[in-house]
Order: sequence, then structure tokens, then C-alpha cells
Amino acid sequence: MKVTSKSILSACILLIAVMATPVFGQDVSKSTPGLSGYDPVAYFTDGKPMKGSGYHVAEFDGVTYAFSSKEHKEMFSASPEKYLPMYGGYCAYGVAVGKKFVTDPEVWKVVDGKLYLNLDDGIQGKWNKDIPGYIKTADENWSEIKGKSPAAL
Repeated sequence: MKVTSKSILSACILLIAVMATPVFGQDVSKSTPGLSGYDPVAYFTDGKPMKGSGYHVAEFDGVTYAFSSKEHKEMFSASPEKYLPMYGGYCAYGVAVGKKFVTDPEVWKVVDGKLYLNLDDGIQGKWNKDIPGYIKTADENWSEIKGKSPAAL
């Protein structure tokens, strides 16, 4: 068997791929962006949801967020709590009724400088009928359900 530089290179690439696979394969939490890839700053600065870009990302509390611009990324990095959605990004109405519903980043509202998301337009219609009341109840519920999985509720 003749050993060439090409076969050595191929063997090295294969070895690196095999060694790296378990590392990448084990941590899928880092591959799912917060807010489904929407830019959390855009809700406040542009008044609308905007998809983020893989060129502008920042991590906070183990969640990776994508931004539509370098400026938005810098604003977030300077003060992440200012831009994060309430209740970990779960539906504000859902939390008010003691549940964790996945949200649609296109169904949102900024109230008193805080971002609230909802499951869909129908749920947001219910939430809109008593926003202050639902926020108060959700704030009370959140401390109790925050650490629970959605399936456990």
C-alpha cells in the first residue's frame, strides 16, 4: 500500500470529523435561535418583527439571538434585558392561564417598554381584551411555572 500526502490528508480529515461529531451532535440547544431567528431589537426600533441574520448574533443566558444589523446586535449586547421577550418568549396569554404556549414572532405587542408575544392572532385577540389584567396574572404565574416544561403544565 502506497502512502501519499493525499491519503494522509484524507485520513486526517476523517479523524477530525469523527472526533468532532459527538461535540456538535450533543448540543442542539445552541443551534435553535431565540425568537425563531427574529431580531429582538427590531420590535422596539423599527416597530415591526424582522428576521435576523447569521452575520449578527449574540448569546444571552444560553440562547443565541440573531439581529438584522450590527447596530441592533450592539444595542442588545449593551442591555439584553431591555429587549428580551417577557416570560422567556412564551405566549403572554398562555402564561396568564398557567400554560407555556409556543409563540409566533409575528404576533406581538410592546406594552410599557416590554415585548409580549402570543401564540396566534386568535389568542392575541383574547389577550387584547384585558392586557393589564393578563399581564398582572402572567407575572404572578411566571414565578411558579418558569422552571416547568410546557408538557408538564
